[in-house]
Amino acid sequence: MTLNGSAMTRRDAALVLGFLLIDDFALMSYAVLVEAFRAANTLSGRTLYRWRHYSVAGAPARASNGVEIVVDGVPDARAEPCDILFVCAGGNPSAFADSETFSRLRAAAARGTIIAGVSGGPYILARAGLLAGRRCTVHWEHEPAFREAFPQLAVEGGLYVIDGPRITCAGGTAGLDLAVELIGRHQGPEIAAQVGEWFIRTQPREGSGAQRQALAARYHVSHSGVVAALAAMEAHIAEPLDRRDLAARAGVSLRQLERLFAQHIGQTIGQHYLALRLDAARRLLRETGLSRIEVAVACGFSDVSHFSRSFRRRFGQSPLQARSRR
Repeated sequence: MTLNGSAMTRRDAALVLGFLLIDDFALMSYAVLVEAFRAANTLSGRTLYRWRHYSVAGAPARASNGVEIVVDGVPDARAEPCDILFVCAGGNPSAFADSETFSRLRAAAARGTIIAGVSGGPYILARAGLLAGRRCTVHWEHEPAFREAFPQLAVEGGLYVIDGPRITCAGGTAGLDLAVELIGRHQGPEIAAQVGEWFIRTQPREGSGAQRQALAARYHVSHSGVVAALAAMEAHIAEPLDRRDLAARAGVSLRQLERLFAQHIGQTIGQHYLALRLDAARRLLRETGLSRIEVAVACGFSDVSHFSRSFRRRFGQSPLQARSRR
């Protein structure tokens, strides 16, 4: 299975990888990618991959932890052609609006370069118009805002998605899974397995794998009814279910579900559901341009004043203050 015809089946020459590092990118998301390709070179005893680094203006790129990486310039037509260009972004990628970067990415795609968005990178690709008609994924924390911003895109919740010459990756350690997959497609399963073992990757993860732990593990809950209620809550943020409906989905009485929540979650049903909706609201405020009213509605609040009071009680700041700090 190839990505764009010949690049990933060409084994006689090193593939050239480009890394466009958007300021505030997550260092881990970038590092696991480049280190996997470095390991492939070391383990094979050959230069299978070469790479170059780029930033928006050609200045050193600053990661979210303050580390700066010296780059080779900007990814324009004068740069060495790349087989794959990884766009690594983090922080608040929805605020990125550099039209020249979008133009450069479109030009690279037109030249036949495979374009990959990592962590918040899918935002950049979507803004550049490079994900139209493609399946894609994004880090789970960015997903609600991403769906609001690009409702026409086919968003999946997996670790990574390879759809022709477009790749999207949730970031974090998922980048290692993606790199191993790409190495396997390019150089075969043996070297890919060696790279995985090099980084103590004891179990392969498919691209469709879950980004987050299962609810039972995340909340340390074994009761199936509580897990069913939690899943229903997370699936119904914009239109909250009432407590009786949640109890019916859990297969227990409302009174019993309240007791179970107190025992396993340490909160009432209402308290936990409200916290979930407010957490979702804060992400939307930070990562979209939706108005306060639109965010309130998207998170199941019909009364904006009630939304603002609840938000301040939970986070110690107003919705507008949360937006100003994004």
